[in-house]
Amino acid sequence: MPTIKSQRGENLVQNSAMVAAASALKAQQARMRIIAENIANAQSTAKTPGGDPYRRQVPVFQAAPIDGTTGVRLAQVKPDMSDFSVEYDPSHPAADAKGYVKRPNVNSLIETMDMREAQRAYEANLNVIDTARAMQQRTIDILKR
Repeated sequence: MPTIKSQRGENLVQNSAMVAAASALKAQQARMRIIAENIANAQSTAKTPGGDPYRRQVPVFQAAPIDGTTGVRLAQVKPDMSDFSVEYDPSHPAADAKGYVKRPNVNSLIETMDMREAQRAYEANLNVIDTARAMQQRTIDILKR
């Protein structure tokens, strides 16, 4: 039976549904961290005149074999290569010679919606774990009779 151990060596997960859901929890947690970083840097401009500002980061997930089942893991974090927006502000320290400032390619509305989606996916996987635990307990109760 697949298991995932805590830092103290305790078995936390004992069936494939729980293993897959636990891996999805970790993946969504990583996704939320990346989204939070994007939101935090949504207004970060370049440090030098004419330089590039913060570039939005995008998580890439992949299926991962875990203890005899398939889960999900964060494979990499890739930069979003979409264009930066440009704003005319000759007084800005990051303005180029023509007075234009490149702004990050982060859309706060999209990031907020992505965060909400990640939170819902996280909650759904918590429900999977709760349901699997309840099913295990019910099975044990039936076998005790």
